[in-house]
Amino acid sequence: MIAKLEMLIALARERHFGRAAESLGITQPSLSAGIRQLEEQLGVKLVSRGSRFGGLTPEGQRALIRARQIVGDTRRLREEMRASREGLAGHLRLAVIPTALTWASRLVTGFTARHPNVSFTVLSRASAEILSMLDDLEIDAGISYLDNEPLGRVTTRPLYREAYTLVCRPEHPLAQGGPLSWDALGDARLCLLTPDMQNRRIINRQFMEAGVAPTALIESSSTVVLVSNVLHGDWVTILPTDLARFLCEGKPLAVVPLAERGAAPAVGLIAPHQEPYTPVLQALLGEAEGLTRPLS
Repeated sequence: MIAKLEMLIALARERHFGRAAESLGITQPSLSAGIRQLEEQLGVKLVSRGSRFGGLTPEGQRALIRARQIVGDTRRLREEMRASREGLAGHLRLAVIPTALTWASRLVTGFTARHPNVSFTVLSRASAEILSMLDDLEIDAGISYLDNEPLGRVTTRPLYREAYTLVCRPEHPLAQGGPLSWDALGDARLCLLTPDMQNRRIINRQFMEAGVAPTALIESSSTVVLVSNVLHGDWVTILPTDLARFLCEGKPLAVVPLAERGAAPAVGLIAPHQEPYTPVLQALLGEAEGLTRPLS
């Protein structure tokens, strides 16, 4: 039954029989047979079928909610039993907004130093995708913004507040002095993160409140691409201070602070709200608490 519920979760996530089967490491006929067997066991139709996947039926949507709960509880039980046998061990999957990857590194390296039998997969994802991955049990936790857009029912551990800096070449007119006001960037040749990133939406709001509407002529989902553009062309970008300093270290680039406007966005660890937590996830939440920078 657990395996069949995992098939339903994968199918709802991928919305395609072939991709769902591939994500589970099984054949498409095995997936189709498993879904049909689950429908027979539950006595309802879960999936609308035609020449392709047609979505979940209303009964399928309700079953999906329970499937996530049951599969999540089963995984937690396995982790608890393993911890009782072997101590703190296992694998954690962490999805992180691109602007917080340096903080993810601090969290992971500190955690693995204390718990060497725990391994990690760290993925760079947009904030909305992180929430979706938590719902679909694709990740165990994430690092994202805490107070800028709705998070739903999750547990949070604040890490820091995001301050912003301008990255430009040292000879650029904006490199002189600081902190710069946001309205001083109205005519700058900007390269920024893509609009699907919450960081970009925060920056857009800062510009709007400053009464300017600059255009980003280059957009990317990679902060490395943004810094590379500044390094090799007459561009400027805006990044969180910690990340900007890390990416610009040893490079002929200037990092100029931007004036704060209102409360800076909080960033932290998020995890599915559950009681009890697995021993590994409980330890990760504790590790995040140890890293927390005062948010006042």
